[in-house]
Amino acid sequence: MLLERNQNASLLMRSILDEELDNTVVNFMRLSREDFAYLLQLVTPRIRRQDTYMRNAIIPKDKLIITLRFLSSGDSYKSLEYAYRLPSTQEEWLRVEEEFSGKWKFPHAIGAIDGKHVAIKAPARSGTEYYNYKQFFSIVLLAVVDANCNFMFADVGCKGRISDGGILRTSRLYNMLEKNELQIPQAAVLRDSSSIRIPYMLLGDKAFGFTNYCIRPFGGITQSGSVERIFNERHSKARRTVEMAFGILTARFRVLRKPMELNPQSAAKIVLTTVYLHNFIRREESSRGESTEPGSVQSELTELRG
Repeated sequence: MLLERNQNASLLMRSILDEELDNTVVNFMRLSREDFAYLLQLVTPRIRRQDTYMRNAIIPKDKLIITLRFLSSGDSYKSLEYAYRLPSTQEEWLRVEEEFSGKWKFPHAIGAIDGKHVAIKAPARSGTEYYNYKQFFSIVLLAVVDANCNFMFADVGCKGRISDGGILRTSRLYNMLEKNELQIPQAAVLRDSSSIRIPYMLLGDKAFGFTNYCIRPFGGITQSGSVERIFNERHSKARRTVEMAFGILTARFRVLRKPMELNPQSAAKIVLTTVYLHNFIRREESSRGESTEPGSVQSELTELRG
């Protein structure tokens, strides 16, 4: 009788998970079945477990569906190489710069940088270490994004009370930038008629310091039509790619919309997983000829939020 009950429960779970594959993976996350099969092939060796005398192990396919369901909906556990990477050659950095210059009319930009607070349940005995200026507990996702809203770098898990600039200074990216280890091209003139050499820089907001690898907008009140106002407008439009990337990430993976009842280390792994999947989905869409142009981002956000 117990065996029969387990078999019936297994059939019910199989039916539910097959439905989730359609509702969550195919429809909501817009992963094709081919993409799902590819992901499953990658992770199966790491998540497969052996059956025991007491019960059969959950098969890798079911684990992946449940994980994707959790990431996309944010439901509790009870109810239920496509990763980012920085360019490694000067030619790759220049391709990033060409896209920023062509799509956003901002030359010598090699990425947009910003931080996003991800809400978590207050960790035990942590005091105010994770309590941010927005007045909730969080860990921070520090990211560098290209002109197409793809993540090139992500640092996840820093305590919410630390500023974006402070998080950058504690990241491995900071050390590589300071030591000039990223093969970023040397400063060059903007046009042939100019003799002033301009560095290739990340676009950051006022939370980041002005350095030879990061440029932020002019502070204070700028006059309409002034060079400073025009610069700030161009800078804001180009840097918006990182804000749009965060928006798409949150719209697709609703686990990021509400406080995670996980310890900071586990929450950081969840956030990093969504970053990997974000890039995977967008690059697969691009390879199939589906639009990932900046003009389609707003409609994508509207559709995902609908």
